[in-house]
Amino acid sequence: MPKIPAPFLIRDYRAFWAARFFATIAGMMMVIVIGWQVYDIARASRSVEDAAFLLGMIGLAQFLPLFCLALVVGVIADRLDRRHIARAAVALELGCAGVLAWLAFIGAVPMAALFIVAALLGVGRAFQGPSMAALAPNLVPRDLLPQAIALNSISWQSGAVLGPPLGAFLYAVSPQTAYGAATICFGITLLCLFVIRPVVRPAPSAISPWRSLVEGVAYVRHNKVLLGAISLDLFAVLLGGATAMLPVYARDVLHVGVEGLGPLRAAPSAGAVLVAGLLAVRPLRRNVGPVMFASVAVFGLATTAFGLSTSFPLSLAALFVLGAADAVSVFVRGSLIQLHTPDDMRGRVSSVSGLFISASNELGELESGLAARYVGAVPSVVAGGIGAVIVTLLWAWRFPVLRKADRFEDQQPG
Repeated sequence: MPKIPAPFLIRDYRAFWAARFFATIAGMMMVIVIGWQVYDIARASRSVEDAAFLLGMIGLAQFLPLFCLALVVGVIADRLDRRHIARAAVALELGCAGVLAWLAFIGAVPMAALFIVAALLGVGRAFQGPSMAALAPNLVPRDLLPQAIALNSISWQSGAVLGPPLGAFLYAVSPQTAYGAATICFGITLLCLFVIRPVVRPAPSAISPWRSLVEGVAYVRHNKVLLGAISLDLFAVLLGGATAMLPVYARDVLHVGVEGLGPLRAAPSAGAVLVAGLLAVRPLRRNVGPVMFASVAVFGLATTAFGLSTSFPLSLAALFVLGAADAVSVFVRGSLIQLHTPDDMRGRVSSVSGLFISASNELGELESGLAARYVGAVPSVVAGGIGAVIVTLLWAWRFPVLRKADRFEDQQPG
């Protein structure tokens, strides 16, 4: 009989894992349905390039709240109960999904409503991300943290596999069905978060919130391992943002429609789930730096292959490899952040990391939309993949301490 992973023996961690799983399903459903609906509405009266540009603008609408709030939220997550912050954020996301479900039900979903909801979802994610990332290490002993991080990745990636095809399928039934299902998943997430009992938190800081914020940013800036890992992900994903153009590829390049969009969106997460499962059973322990750089380079090459493909099966395979490579990078970066950061700074450091990740994702969508507007979707994706490989080489040269990193434990929190 397979052995149950040790973190799952902890009640509060099980509730956290389930909350992360259902939140990811709901969030991915919202991303794919809002993106497709924006592109579908735009294509009714605009060119492919103009519709792709609006997809980029949706990314910007989600990023601006994150940019404005992320660092402040990190300070809050280090001063207040992280469970309460996560609950409030999920409640906001639940409300957003419910509003779109109601608008779709009455048959009136204007483009403006999609942009407003996208921005509000950005607010929710700004609070949810750092608070949940900082909460996770409080639920398991330190020696179980690498395994818990891999299991966290499985929960996120599993939800990311199920969310897109489920959202696409339910959208094909009706938009209100898709938004309604997302509302239910956010509701389950909220219930799971209420199951988690109070956790031991660091003593409240005596310094001012502003000084506290500055300390968090300074900690990342001076820790070359963390700075290199976080910034590598930022620029690689910023350039290699193939997923932003998936509605374009589904409708106008591969000609598979909304039914094909779900599998395309799920393929990266399917690859990531496989790798995360392997890492949960056999966590990476040696050569963590070289492995991270290699995985980001593979990510860039897979992005390039996807950009050039006109075959649906080949595109799925490229996205699968892309996701598998990204999962390795995510695991290494997540382990470095959690193991190298004192608990009383985890909220702030997680917020800095979350800001970089959000910048790479949402600004990556904006970059892809702008590039597609002027040079076309295919050239923008191909150039982005090549750019991600170039960034990997530059960062390997610029951050030798990260390139040579062997074990996660070589550097302890300071």
